[in-house]
Amino acid sequence: MLASFLVLLFSSASYSQKIYKVKYESQADVKVFVVQNESQADLNVYMVSSESKANKDGLWYIGDYDSRSDIKVYFVDYETPADLKIFYVDYETQAGWKNTTKTSWLKLKH
Repeated sequence: MLASFLVLLFSSASYSQKIYKVKYESQADVKVFVVQNESQADLNVYMVSSESKANKDGLWYIGDYDSRSDIKVYFVDYETPADLKIFYVDYETQAGWKNTTKTSWLKLKH
């Protein structure tokens, strides 16, 4: 089930990436860990200012309502329980997949 959510959110078909941050791990579709170095990331993420701009892999818009989101994420404090490791980038052009192995795995699950 988790793989299905990741495919819908992160496939190369550029699905919308509207995120809702949940308060409890049990509410999440995906557990995310923010890494300190880009080389450790599965995905480079750039935060956009509106839903309409969240139209490419790694462009995330964090909304106020779970009903309007594509996926619910929980940010974990440690790398081990994470389903996905992200790195925040400064420019929109830097957003996208870093871990091509994970990308291939997700495409196979689709």
